Amino acid sequence: MFFMAVIDDVVIELGRIGLWAQAVGLLVIIWIIIQCITMYFNRKRRLLLVEINNRLKIVEKKLNKLK
Repeated sequence: MFFMAVIDDVVIELGRIGLWAQAVGLLVIIWIIIQCITMYFNRKRRLLLVEINNRLKIVEKKLNKLK
């Protein structure tokens, strides 16, 4: 009987650890999703900045030709 009580306690403790592991895993997944969304919007902004930079270079070349 003592052996069964110990096994029950171990199983209960493993269940608690499993619940904590699930909670941490869920937080990691949510963090990854947020990072993906942030990277998507940062990529759009970076592409916009590159486009603006290219337009500025064209305007600078035209201004240099006028001098």
